[in-house]
Amino acid sequence: MLLYMKYKKIFAALAVVVAAASAPLDFVQASYRFSDFHGKPPVHIYKSAQKSPTGMTPAEIKKIYNLPAAGGKGTVAIIDAYDAPNIESDLAVFDKQYNLPSCTTANGCFEKHAIATSTATDSGWAMEISLDVEWAHAIAPAAKILLVEAKTPSGANLVNAIDYARARKDVVAVSMSWGGAEFSDELSYDSHFISKTSSSIAFFASSGDDGAGASWPASSPSVIGVGGTSLQVSSSGAFIAETAWSGSGGGVSAYEKEPAYQTAYKISKANGMRAIPDVSYDADPTTGYPVYLTTGSGSKAKGSWNVVGGTSAGAPQWAAIQALGGSAALSKFYVDKASTSTLKYFRDITSGTNGDCKYYCDARKRYDYVTGLGSPQTVKF
Repeated sequence: MLLYMKYKKIFAALAVVVAAASAPLDFVQASYRFSDFHGKPPVHIYKSAQKSPTGMTPAEIKKIYNLPAAGGKGTVAIIDAYDAPNIESDLAVFDKQYNLPSCTTANGCFEKHAIATSTATDSGWAMEISLDVEWAHAIAPAAKILLVEAKTPSGANLVNAIDYARARKDVVAVSMSWGGAEFSDELSYDSHFISKTSSSIAFFASSGDDGAGASWPASSPSVIGVGGTSLQVSSSGAFIAETAWSGSGGGVSAYEKEPAYQTAYKISKANGMRAIPDVSYDADPTTGYPVYLTTGSGSKAKGSWNVVGGTSAGAPQWAAIQALGGSAALSKFYVDKASTSTLKYFRDITSGTNGDCKYYCDARKRYDYVTGLGSPQTVKF
């Protein structure tokens, strides 16, 4: 009997994988649950500790994605873990460098809310926070920024931070530049990505930087999963081409059923399960983003410029797009992509790969499991 029960559990776990019909997935362990979840920021440092910034500028990225130079309404909530004690002063350096409007606590543009009374610092998450805050502000400079700091990157603490943001009436977008392996009870947590105050809040999550494979919370049907692309630009930063980035996460969820907006679009080989990602954005570290970060405190504090990439760069910038246009929504994305005006909304990414799993790893016309529907070409959907 004990042997039977042992193999029964193994077969149950394998059945979940088989249900996704050989799509690229990490091996699913039935015993892995929400209590085991640990968020990881998919941030890639290309160049660090520089005296002056290099990488894509806000003006260059806005031109590539057809975004306005200014604007933004409401509040973009950034969900991260641990404390970044120097984030407001770092943002000030970034803003001065790129002639952006000042965003401070004093003028009401910036707010930092720590969920716990005492929160430790972490250098990796501090880099993620600087990337998220600085570039959300760069894309939507007139929007307010709310940084919500979870005590740790555990599932419970991150969800607590999400709950705080979604209860705010001023929040229009929530950015989650982190993710982790899917877990067997994840459907129980989908409700945390539904606003308590407004149906217009959009939730964005990075799809991951480890190539083919599904991750949570990007796998939730209420979250806009953001994959990654590689940009080819001229020496002046002008657009040449965009392809799938080799690190972009994507695939088919092991647990989440295919949502109505994807069923109506008729995604090939999803086999009734949630396909990831939904959209994409430049994530290749070689065309990464300048980020200013100060480490240490007091007389030991040292600030420097870094060039950072990864799908964690796409989530806050897509959240800023929601603040610019107020219409970014999963129900609209798939309708827009299927319309005759599709190029007005998305640049279709048709080449590149994130692995060797053939169909599920290759970019192609229409929808693919590496870049989703494509990268933005407007703020109005």
